[in-house]
Amino acid sequence: VSVMKNVAKKESKADLVERLKKNFTETEKVILSRRSVRLYNKEQVPEFMVKRILEAGRFAPSAANCQPWKFIVVRDADLIYEMTEDVIDACSIFKMMVDYTKPGKEWLRPIVKFMTRLRKHDLHPVPFGAISYIADRKLGLWHGAPTVILIFYDTRGAGCPELDCGIAGQNMVISAHSLGLGTCWVRFSKLLFEYNPKWKKFFGISYPCTFITSLAVGWPMGEPNGMVAR
Repeated sequence: VSVMKNVAKKESKADLVERLKKNFTETEKVILSRRSVRLYNKEQVPEFMVKRILEAGRFAPSAANCQPWKFIVVRDADLIYEMTEDVIDACSIFKMMVDYTKPGKEWLRPIVKFMTRLRKHDLHPVPFGAISYIADRKLGLWHGAPTVILIFYDTRGAGCPELDCGIAGQNMVISAHSLGLGTCWVRFSKLLFEYNPKWKKFFGISYPCTFITSLAVGWPMGEPNGMVAR
């Protein structure tokens, strides 16, 4: 009886604090060890895992509990390939329009600098440089992941629906990591919906929904996860 009482004894706040000083919690370990994965096995993710990942997204907090998200799961390899090819084509066009580093294209520099001010996020140096890599097929879009989750948001949502969808996405990538899966945020896929009506029609996307980002999901090759210095 005395042993049972000791086991059931509630940990004091002081003991809890001391324990937390020495060790990360299981939740912290999942968050701190997750890495973005850009190399996947071809094996498909079990459907029950995808549903669990979506549930983690659905349970995210949102302003006024509006839940302003819409998730579309794509698991057909041919469809993912076609979507990828359309993004590559779009990047090839943008590369011709904005790459002022090519000989004879120096005159584009002031125009591109002005465009950068107008679209400072899309033409940030990192995605700006990635345009050429994707166009030249040196950088994958979803990196061979067998499952892609497209995330859309309701523009009528309270507060900041884009932020709410980001929180939902973070829930999903952490959930996927805890299941042993790899994920990668991929926003270049916005080129499918911002300039091409084909994919909006295909997926039935119309006002008030608009695309915000996507997630590559799959079994990672090797052991990419682990805590790294920030």
